[in-house]
Amino acid sequence: MNEINLFKMIPKVDELLEDELIKSLDGKVPRKTIVDSIRLATENIRAAIKDGKNHDEVRAMLRELGDTIVKMAEKKNSFQLRPVINATGVVIHTNLGRSPVSPEILDHLKEVAKGYSNLEYDLEKGSRGSRYSHLEDVVAEITGAESAMVVNNNAAAVLLVLSTLARGKEVIVSRGELIEIGGAFRVPDVMAQSGARLMEVGTTNKTHKRDYEAAISDETGAIMKVHTSNYRIMGFTSAVEASDLKNVSERNNIPLIEDLGSGVLIDLSKYGITYEPTVMDSLKSGVDVVTFSGDKLLGGPQAGIIVGKKEYIDMMKKNPLTRAFRVDKFTISALEATFRYYLDMDSSVSRIPTLRMLTYPLEVLEEKAQRLMEKLEGEGLLGRVGLTIQDDFSEVGGGSLPMEKLPTKCVVIELEEGSTARFEELLRTNCIPVIARIYKDRVYLDLRTIDDTEMDIVSKAVLRAIDGLGECKK
Repeated sequence: MNEINLFKMIPKVDELLEDELIKSLDGKVPRKTIVDSIRLATENIRAAIKDGKNHDEVRAMLRELGDTIVKMAEKKNSFQLRPVINATGVVIHTNLGRSPVSPEILDHLKEVAKGYSNLEYDLEKGSRGSRYSHLEDVVAEITGAESAMVVNNNAAAVLLVLSTLARGKEVIVSRGELIEIGGAFRVPDVMAQSGARLMEVGTTNKTHKRDYEAAISDETGAIMKVHTSNYRIMGFTSAVEASDLKNVSERNNIPLIEDLGSGVLIDLSKYGITYEPTVMDSLKSGVDVVTFSGDKLLGGPQAGIIVGKKEYIDMMKKNPLTRAFRVDKFTISALEATFRYYLDMDSSVSRIPTLRMLTYPLEVLEEKAQRLMEKLEGEGLLGRVGLTIQDDFSEVGGGSLPMEKLPTKCVVIELEEGSTARFEELLRTNCIPVIARIYKDRVYLDLRTIDDTEMDIVSKAVLRAIDGLGECKK
């Protein structure tokens, strides 16, 4: 059969719209999406004919055309931002959205978001209010700060602080603290963007109090400390504590700023995790303005939180950049709910998902691993693949506590035949993706970051992947 006749075998768009399988999409998928999928699928067949596909191959593509169009349409109609299951063991996983929030917070967020709210309305006065008022009191109460405000992320917080307090002036920073974090965010670049001028002191591994004192001049606008939460310099090192720098800043009447990055509010050392300076520690040491993230060790939504002296916070609220960096009702609602957990420090660890995952006792992880094993065996996988529970290590993630290794339990899958990379791909492309890790040609499912409610989804995804199945119905 020649090429012209092959083209004639391709149904017209109107004909395919009447196909019963495709008509089943009516009311579920927008008509435009269905038509676009039909045109794309039929164009793929035309391209195959031009590439030299024979009669049998084309007929096979035509037999599957209905299914192909339905899958295309459903895929085009699905949301791009989707929930996934984090089986990597990296708790604050930047690529997977960092810190999850609790169902209680989502319930509160739904109540606030589904209608109008008093975002910028003072209910007592019956007049315009400030969106920052919803957070200021609770953040100040927990941290001990005079005042607080929130912007959209910590990079914006640092930029706003420097722009407000040191624009056109020099800011003294230790060379060992000129960090770069994800997305090519570098302290020197942010400082330049703010209009402040960087004054480096000390060396990469050693900076002394006298280095700061020698650098102060009439051009000095602030002293800045940057907590190196995403790396460590080991060996012959020396850094100046904030309490010592406070003495220098007070004598010279200049503000002391500290970027804490991860923003932990609880002493994690009581749970066997390396001590990380808390926001309260920084303020107690005399720092005037502290910035930190909302979605790292704090365990809330993405935000940049600024706490410190009221006179400086009030100046920042008047900075034109504040409007560009301001957060919406979703962030404010979720962040207020997160901070309220910290009003009871003892229970906050169990109620904030990030902290709960970081502090799981090993026996809890062992019990979770046993339950997942039982589910996998119940799916009939025993004997089809190698299934074992192994000791391993999780990571904190998100640029926090980079040297910390958290003992964990993993269910490890070893294929007897087939490609491990393909198996991992099928897990990743499941209708609810399961993101695992591969080590030495085996797939590791880390129970630290798998929620109890996700066990059934994981076990069924593993079964589908072993059977070589890709997409699935929800």
